[in-house]
Amino acid sequence: MTETVQKSEERFRLLPAPSKFDNGVVKFGDREIKIGGPLPKIAENEKLVRVTSSLCPACYRLLPAVIFEKEDKLYIRKVCPDHGEFEDLYYGDVNLYYKFDYWEYEGKGPKVPYVDLKSPCPFNCGLCPMHHQHSALVNMVITNRCDLSCWYCFFFAEKAGYVYEPTREQIKFMVEQLKRQDITLVIQLTGGEPTLREDLIEIVRIMRESGVKHIQLNTWGGTFAKMYLEDPEYAIKYARELREAGVNTIYMSFDGVNRRTNTKNHWEIPYTLEVFRKAGMTSVVLVPTVIRTVNDQDLGNIVKFAAYNMDVVRAINFQPVSLTGMMKRNMRNKFRITIPEVLKAIEEQTNGEITRDSWYPIGTSVVFSKLVEAITGKEQFEMANHPSCGAGTYVFIEWRNGEPHFIPLSKFIDLEGLLEYLREKTEELKEGGNKIWIGVKLLYNLRKFIDKEKGPKDFDVYEMLRNIIVNHNYEALGEWHYRTLFLGTMHFMDLYNYDVERVMRCDIHYTTPDGRVIPFCTYNVLNDLYRDKVLKEYQIPIEEWKKVHGEDSIGDKMKYRRIASKLEEGEVYKATYKPFMQ
Repeated sequence: MTETVQKSEERFRLLPAPSKFDNGVVKFGDREIKIGGPLPKIAENEKLVRVTSSLCPACYRLLPAVIFEKEDKLYIRKVCPDHGEFEDLYYGDVNLYYKFDYWEYEGKGPKVPYVDLKSPCPFNCGLCPMHHQHSALVNMVITNRCDLSCWYCFFFAEKAGYVYEPTREQIKFMVEQLKRQDITLVIQLTGGEPTLREDLIEIVRIMRESGVKHIQLNTWGGTFAKMYLEDPEYAIKYARELREAGVNTIYMSFDGVNRRTNTKNHWEIPYTLEVFRKAGMTSVVLVPTVIRTVNDQDLGNIVKFAAYNMDVVRAINFQPVSLTGMMKRNMRNKFRITIPEVLKAIEEQTNGEITRDSWYPIGTSVVFSKLVEAITGKEQFEMANHPSCGAGTYVFIEWRNGEPHFIPLSKFIDLEGLLEYLREKTEELKEGGNKIWIGVKLLYNLRKFIDKEKGPKDFDVYEMLRNIIVNHNYEALGEWHYRTLFLGTMHFMDLYNYDVERVMRCDIHYTTPDGRVIPFCTYNVLNDLYRDKVLKEYQIPIEEWKKVHGEDSIGDKMKYRRIASKLEEGEVYKATYKPFMQ
């Protein structure tokens, strides 16, 4: 038996055995879900990588699944006794998978579980004692109303048949529940479209007063554009009041730079960014939902667009689409894209400047967390995500003849060597090594990993690293973020590529009014068991909502309708897209 399979089986034993439950059945409310099925077979031209658990897309049955190599890619396969075999692309590049897997860390888990262990993962979410990660980013849904109806969206009020908008008291309660983890609170206000709430500014103030350190607003941006076109001063005032109340970051949809790749908000984005500039809202993350054959050919342009707008744009987070709902295999193959294909497209579309080798898994950040913890003796925030969940890189922008060129960190820093060195020093500190002497060696040897000639000419990377690692000077980290563009990618799962090991390592969670904290890929993928069940319990019937808020507050009368030709005539629109108009 290979070491990889042994390691997989050890992890697999962490899951409660089906024999612990009545007749191999999990009871979820009034619903019964079966457990167990045959271990899928591996063909001669395939290589087993690991064993995990997954779900039947048709009935949610908990099944053994295999991750295996075939033609330099990874696939996941499971067999439901009732609905047959399901196979899907899991990860589009074997070599990248193993590179990322090398930097895997087990998380510390939440200090206080929110629910007792009664069922196997993922039918026990809330967080349970089996979960390996504390919360890093917590989504708080403050409305399910939206003025758009995107075909790939997880949910909105008209689909649900009711309105969900938690009260301020419920919002305070959810924040208090998160405090039980004793972590730095980072919350994203999401929906629906959060800016449809008239009390959004007050909600932000409440959260800040309740101890939330970082507040992120998830929006498609149209509210700011509509306000600007009607009354620019009012739009700027509204955005400024959000910032002053406590919004740190705008997390904004942006699927491409042209009409075809970005039908959601191509026309509105220029006006929205103009509002943010004038309001001092200078931390915007662009969030492209990447769909194969739809906008995967526009990823390099998205990076260039961010470079042209770096006065307000700090980062891009590419999200390969989660294929929700029942979908035939040929349709999944048409739209399915995984992290390696995204990185390859970015490399090709930036003329090889941002290579696939520039990217590292989220878990590498744990190297720095453990070093700081060993130096200070204080427990540190960790992001020990599963290696397949996401990746990131930082790039400097160098301008030549008015065109952006990209210098990723890996071009002038030996990241592999640096990470190994920091890991080695951490172990020395843990074993009781002299902190002063180890610190001196750290300072001296950091320079060995930096090739200053290949890096940005006007930024001292060594000085920045010294300030962060040795002096814990987080002002230096702030300057770093304003001098670089962060590129990230996070692939949320669906029922076809569902991997229970990934769920157990998730650190992007949802908080709910019933007091639970639920991982993203159970909340949204098993939506009828988690998201919809919770929201329905705290619903406001649509007719009741209309009586209080009026007919225009929901449904077709609320939906946004643009006049594209008018928006294209604006000077702001023309100036924003000028570099991309051929």
